[in-house]
Amino acid sequence: MLHARARWNTNKADADQVEQFAKELEIEPLLAQLLIVRGITEKEQAAAFLYGGTDRIHDPFLLDGMEKAVNRIRQALKNGEKIRVYGDYDADGVSSTALMVHLLKQLEASFDYYIPHRVLEGYGLNKAALAAAQEQGIHLIITVDTGISAVEEIAYARELGIDVIVTDHHEPPPLLPDAYAVINPKKPGCSYPFKQLAGVGVALKLAQALLGYWPEQLLEYAAIGTVADLMPLLDENRIIVKLGVKQMQSTSNSGIRALLDVAGIKPKDVNATHIGFALAPRINASGRLDKADHAVRLLITDDELEAENVAFDLDQLNKERQRLVEEMTKQAMSMMEEKKAAGIENKVIVLAHEDWNVGVIGIVASKIVDKFYRPTIILGIDKESGLAKGSARSIAGFDLYQALHHCGDLMKHFGGHQAAAGMTLEREHLPELEARLNVLAEEWLTPDDLLPLLQADLTCSLEEIGLKTIQQLEQLGPFGMGNPTPKFVLSNIKCQELRTIGKEHQHIKVTLQQSKAEAAAAATLDAVGFNKGTMIPWISSTATLDVIGELSINEWNGVRKPQMMIQDLRIPHIQLFDWRGASKLEHKLSELADRLSGAHTGEKKSPAILIFHQEGIALMDKFGKLPVWRVDKSVKGGCIALNEQARQQSLESIYDLILYDLPEDLPQLAGALLMAQNVQRVYAVFEGGDRNTGTLPSRDMFKTVYGAVQQQKVQRLPSASFLQVLSKRSGLSPTLIQFMLDVFMELGLINRTEDGYMPAVNTGKKELSLSLLYQRRQNGIEAEQTLLYSSAHELLQWLLDQRKQTIQLLEDII
Repeated sequence: MLHARARWNTNKADADQVEQFAKELEIEPLLAQLLIVRGITEKEQAAAFLYGGTDRIHDPFLLDGMEKAVNRIRQALKNGEKIRVYGDYDADGVSSTALMVHLLKQLEASFDYYIPHRVLEGYGLNKAALAAAQEQGIHLIITVDTGISAVEEIAYARELGIDVIVTDHHEPPPLLPDAYAVINPKKPGCSYPFKQLAGVGVALKLAQALLGYWPEQLLEYAAIGTVADLMPLLDENRIIVKLGVKQMQSTSNSGIRALLDVAGIKPKDVNATHIGFALAPRINASGRLDKADHAVRLLITDDELEAENVAFDLDQLNKERQRLVEEMTKQAMSMMEEKKAAGIENKVIVLAHEDWNVGVIGIVASKIVDKFYRPTIILGIDKESGLAKGSARSIAGFDLYQALHHCGDLMKHFGGHQAAAGMTLEREHLPELEARLNVLAEEWLTPDDLLPLLQADLTCSLEEIGLKTIQQLEQLGPFGMGNPTPKFVLSNIKCQELRTIGKEHQHIKVTLQQSKAEAAAAATLDAVGFNKGTMIPWISSTATLDVIGELSINEWNGVRKPQMMIQDLRIPHIQLFDWRGASKLEHKLSELADRLSGAHTGEKKSPAILIFHQEGIALMDKFGKLPVWRVDKSVKGGCIALNEQARQQSLESIYDLILYDLPEDLPQLAGALLMAQNVQRVYAVFEGGDRNTGTLPSRDMFKTVYGAVQQQKVQRLPSASFLQVLSKRSGLSPTLIQFMLDVFMELGLINRTEDGYMPAVNTGKKELSLSLLYQRRQNGIEAEQTLLYSSAHELLQWLLDQRKQTIQLLEDII
């Protein structure tokens, strides 16, 4: 067996519905299944999802406050009032600011923009910035991606004579700011049909309302912010990103071209994944480590040289960000080890440090969640003020915002949602915060909640996967939050050519084949698993796997082939590792013990040695410090622990079992496997011990020997001479003849006297099978044939049969 690293959840669609849907839409059945399991069950709904465009865009004036905001901006344009765009320092805020800059340029407005410094000013509107705006002659401020919670600040702006139009997408507080206009699809009473726009999406709707048409020229900025802020790529967001990516593929924006260049991406190849993992981190790095103004300049400049210089600087900042994250993550991991050593293993992780940069603590929190799958808060502490600023990331089943709400009295400020949050509190309140959150975790989280969850769309077969199908699956894109890349489970799969790739052999490459198919005609699929190189030693050549992953098309030298990117795998059956005849056994045992001590399996158990013969005890030194048992039917339990390591655990607790020598017969081995009922991996060595070499004599051979014994009445040859003479005459070996003589004596058919072997008197006929010697040799030869001379696949099948019988037996007992 090999356990998956996560829980897998799969869906299933009705076969008749799939067939009808595929015919109606003229699509591949796999695509039809995907649409159905994702809740798209009507033909018109599916057609809109697959092929819909700007015809699915909503009226911007459905946003409450939009008409009032448009009228005020037009008044400012008419009167020549100076407008300030007030943004945020993350990628959504930066792209929102850039979008508004391009819009106001097009409208020939008098304007500038302002983004607060993350460390010096913090998030959102602040009174010092508003006072400065009043001194600089600003009459109208348009916020983007911020402002919905700025009740006090906007009241102060009114006192200064500044009108504020809020465009935001964050959750509205109970009390809304008294702004000139508040545009937020989540605002109570707002009739806008789609509530999940990013901040830049709300800014785009304002642009649409002001211009009177769908502003395609601004879509690439909207796409950046929507993807970067992890908005669900459904409904209007999906159209924004789909069309925005298309525009970006032939962009004329100098900054976007320069940013793509430093990221090593050709514009024609851009997709939503590139935005999320290449462009957004570089844009975010500006606000995390320096001023977000640099990123805005990049997106609004017409100067190619300036764009190249700024893009280079952002790339360097991103590398510095990566270095900081790596360093802080190592420190966090070290702190986790210290907690573990002290016996502290909380369900909610809270880590704080004075030297941690608050600009990247959210990334570190995500990495800790990825490693331990626990809700995590990472905080940077200001040495002078003693304030701890934190960023939190959660898991399914633990609502961060609600949890922080229960601890609100400990914090100066907090905000966020189920999966992510931020907070500020005094450092002395950190222990109490950690304690309270863990009390809530004990109440809210089940053991299953603490296992990562991988959501797969469907289970399919290799025969269903082809180039045409994968090309059609791409119609579901762009992929991202809310519309993830489809994941498929392949079951009952064999591995061909499993090997590591990469400079450090950290990745795997394998050809997958349906195990039930005939080898000559079986469908195959190339697959790659990133950072899964450590799993190879845990996968035997005979294993049948279940695999979960994403499908893509790999193109090399003009050849296009389907490919799977493996995300997880599991082996649901007991595994056999064929070590028969292996050299350097001691090294293999040592290497296995080392792997298990810190293993991918997380079990940290030792492999155990099982021997069947007394002679094996002499080899104890060969086994190092591994636990060793000997099978002995005469003792209770059927096994004897031969060393201290074995006495400290039970055979039932063993997952990795090494079968060192040959059993007397197959039932003896089957009984041992019954005792080791939880074993997951078996290593077949079958060295040492007494091997039953030769064959089982035939009845004719027995007749030949018995006839020779009857002639002894006349010849009277001594026993040794009798064996030699009979061997020469019959061609049978002396050893085999001796065995047959011993069987005859056990059955009472002959006697050994001073005159040699003589037939017994009046014995009658007796079956050879009544002889225990005959039975033992017969069973021993059967064991040799099954355990030594079978193929690895045949031996595995025998083990699986024994496991099946064991499970049935246990079920009967229960």
